Amino acid sequence: MSEFWLISAPGDKTNLQAWERMNTVTSKSNLSINSKFHIPDLKVGTLDALVGLSDELGKLDSFAESVIKKIAQYIGEVMEDSKDKVQENLLANGVDLISYLTRFEWDMAKYPIKQPLKNISEALAKQVTQIEADLKTRSATYNNIKGNLQNLEKKTMGNLLTRTLADIVHKEDFVLNSEYLITLLVVVPKSSYLQWQKTYESLSDMVVPRSTKMIAEDAEGGLFTVTLFRKVMDDFKAKARENRFIVREFYYDEKELKCEKEELMKLASDKKQQYGPLLRWLKVNFSEAFVAWIHVKALRVFVESVLRYGLPVNFQAMLLQPNRKSVKRLRDVLNVVFKHLDEVAAASIMDPGMDIPGLQLSNQEYYPYVYFKIDLSLLDCS
Repeated sequence: MSEFWLISAPGDKTNLQAWERMNTVTSKSNLSINSKFHIPDLKVGTLDALVGLSDELGKLDSFAESVIKKIAQYIGEVMEDSKDKVQENLLANGVDLISYLTRFEWDMAKYPIKQPLKNISEALAKQVTQIEADLKTRSATYNNIKGNLQNLEKKTMGNLLTRTLADIVHKEDFVLNSEYLITLLVVVPKSSYLQWQKTYESLSDMVVPRSTKMIAEDAEGGLFTVTLFRKVMDDFKAKARENRFIVREFYYDEKELKCEKEELMKLASDKKQQYGPLLRWLKVNFSEAFVAWIHVKALRVFVESVLRYGLPVNFQAMLLQPNRKSVKRLRDVLNVVFKHLDEVAAASIMDPGMDIPGLQLSNQEYYPYVYFKIDLSLLDCS
């Protein structure tokens, strides 16, 4: 992804010549790719209202950016096995983001230009806020299913000491419904198989002879059954532990094992069913939020241009895609070409050592021309 600069300067004859000069220099030196950014004739209202709106739009810009970043990141999380395909799902109005930006057209149907700027700003804020709220709800539902499924799947991935035994044991491995006898499961290290076979019958009294059988094995050891009388169970466990044989606390319960298997299958099915509709919603609402964000940027350029250059409204907005290696040189060219718009600010930028009282009133970057950055690299989820 890339960084873009959205700038504007007055649209009078002198400044149109400055635009041409800038285009010539930047294209000859390969400093940037430039395109006109069309903003319609919006209703200005009062200057006081514009000043207040300028602050509100700054906050809305940051908020909208954070929402599209969240959606892009979440698309990456949802597409866990296809992260290399995330970028091709980040579209705006059906086209890639750079194409949308460079061919931007104001959406007259969604944001009618006959209404006051504040109304447009409020409609954009309401839209983005609703998308964020829906994202929270939908992601919480999906994450809950995914988390529960992962927890169950993790139980099948540990070693024989810790993993679930639901997919390993069978009813015929156990003596069931006996008042006197019980079958235990014992984890035996690989190096101790022979010792187990020789000693398990004598670890305590009342062990059923030849009752052991290995029913599972992993890299570290095997899982053996052994049947004995209930009353010697504690004594057998203690003696087994002394010999580095670990008795698993497991009692065969067919209903419980069936429930565990069914829960795993249900969660896997739920996740699969949710995946398609969720991904579709994310793609649609990423597009909606991105389009809204670029309209906020357009509004900001309009408001700042009117505040900076005055009435009647006459400015030209331009979208620049800087060559990464030439950012400083491009900035210097712009400051030279447009320094006449604000000689004091331009002098300060060209000589950072100059101390001009009142110029740096905030941490926001200031240039002789109106400037806003659109950073698409924040959407890179790879």
